[in-house]
Amino acid sequence: MLSGWKGPRSIDPSQNRRRYTTALVKVLYRRSGFNALPMIALGFLGLILFGSVLLTLPVASATGRRVPWFDALFTSTSAVCVTGLVVRDTGTAYSTFGHVVLMLLIEAGGLGFMTFATLLFRLLGRGFTMRDRMILRESLNEDDLGGVVNLVMWVARSAFVVQLAGAVLFSIRLVPIYGTAKGLFFSVFHAISAFCNAGFDLFGGGASLTGFSGDALINLTAIALVVVGGIGFGTVHDIIHKRRFDRLRLNTKLVLVSYGSLLLAGFVIVLAFEWNNPATLGPLSVGQKLLAALFQSVTLRTAGFNTIDQAALRDSTKLVGGLLMLVGCAPASTGGGIKVTTFALIVLTVRMVARGESSIVVFRRRIDRTMIQRAVAIAFIAMAVAFVDICILSLIQPDCAFLDLYYECVSAVGTVGISAIGSANLRPLGRLLIIITMYIGRIGPLTMALLFMKREKHARELIQYPEDRVMLG
Repeated sequence: MLSGWKGPRSIDPSQNRRRYTTALVKVLYRRSGFNALPMIALGFLGLILFGSVLLTLPVASATGRRVPWFDALFTSTSAVCVTGLVVRDTGTAYSTFGHVVLMLLIEAGGLGFMTFATLLFRLLGRGFTMRDRMILRESLNEDDLGGVVNLVMWVARSAFVVQLAGAVLFSIRLVPIYGTAKGLFFSVFHAISAFCNAGFDLFGGGASLTGFSGDALINLTAIALVVVGGIGFGTVHDIIHKRRFDRLRLNTKLVLVSYGSLLLAGFVIVLAFEWNNPATLGPLSVGQKLLAALFQSVTLRTAGFNTIDQAALRDSTKLVGGLLMLVGCAPASTGGGIKVTTFALIVLTVRMVARGESSIVVFRRRIDRTMIQRAVAIAFIAMAVAFVDICILSLIQPDCAFLDLYYECVSAVGTVGISAIGSANLRPLGRLLIIITMYIGRIGPLTMALLFMKREKHARELIQYPEDRVMLG
């Protein structure tokens, strides 16, 4: 365990003590069966329930009358899970207090409640136990335990700077329209919503950003916020500190290549399928078509905003768009989905089999076989959840088009937040199903897979049985 220790003359003694303590505590926690992932899942659940209570207060309602708890639960779940699906119009149903609550829930859900807890601990002068650090490590999907608190603080500072810049750019358009106070509040709210890939808007009537479909400043600012939040905190940190592509970590390279490829693919597909659609891109100029297609491709990465009518999309666009939504964003980002790295590993696995190779080699690095198994497990779980949801929802909502239900379910699994039928049109049982699905989409596939992979091996798993072959295809 301490084979890498070189003695007090090679490195600082305090570093030796930290390395020894970290290694020792990690072994003790591993032997005790401690797992941080259930803590994270319960933390998100507690935040959802707390938010639902706040949203039922009369002061949170625009009319002064309590919002039904079930509707508040749906909204709180959508905010914490940074999804954006709503059953009540956010701009008109809630007061300024309710909007502030939603904004804080979105921020906590996007950055992770452990980031907020870390900031609170720092303000109170509280120290961090090894248990706290392990939970932080899992919440950020990092491998190293050392420096994780500093990384969290860097994430918080960087998120504040990026969102502030986005709010300033939004205010250039929104302040002249809504006045200083309301315009600034709208700018801050939508900057947070975009960076956290939540897709909540305050414009009313379910309009989202359709009123700004031709506004390059609003569109490009939202796109930039969505992408920065969606590629992951570790990726942004690596890019800033390494700067050159060849020096980046393998994970960062995979995120950039796969995220960029999916953006390009979505852009081309939307442009090709919707070019002549009179209800979407058809009436727009060439420049507006390009901007709207790009925005639609970005929103399929779990952004939740839209500048074109989702119900008017062609069936082929909805079908492909659902697959893109299921992939989602990068690990340890503000978005959901099975993650672009999972998708990349599955594609690389297919290439490996097609070439008759025995391992995946990418960017001069060989991928551990357990990571391939984990990627397949995550993708299978997510697809299984989506399949079951679509089957159940089609029974609950027989009056809705099947592809629209598919679009709704995949949007919930990927925590995207765009809808073709309008979540408000769902029956109570359908809403409950979407609530559960949004929660699973935020913490489910990855958490369940990691819980399975991290369990201690039983004695029977240590027995090596003879290998055999089965017929495939």
